[in-house]
Amino acid sequence: MKYFEDVQVGDVMRFGRYAVTREEIVEYARQFDPQPFHLDEEAAAASIFGGLIASGWHTGAMFMRMVAEHMTPGHATSGAMGFDDLKWIRPVRPGDVLSVESEIGEKTESRSRADRGTVKIESRISNQRGEVVMSLVSLVIYLRR
Repeated sequence: MKYFEDVQVGDVMRFGRYAVTREEIVEYARQFDPQPFHLDEEAAAASIFGGLIASGWHTGAMFMRMVAEHMTPGHATSGAMGFDDLKWIRPVRPGDVLSVESEIGEKTESRSRADRGTVKIESRISNQRGEVVMSLVSLVIYLRR
């Protein structure tokens, strides 16, 4: 288990493999982001995207799934305080396979709670061609030993 003391600025983690399907894109959009370029292939083809794309929020949810499956189990985290600098850089399309690269950017010991600290983690979500589709900075609460 990696605690606050164990993670070091500059550490890099690579993990995840998430295959994106047309059905999942449409299902997510129907429920949470019902815009034509997420729901309808004809409308999406006529849009600036030239085809069906996943919602940016759906991309974020896929990122969180990979974090929960591949990173969180080995780290003594206790939630997050939010995200900074969230960017949707490229559209995510049916057939894309996403993965994550995260780097520890900064560590701050809590002044009020000796049992924890905050770790800034800079993440890039890429497709199977290595193109970054989303980036963000997570403010993660790590427990101390």
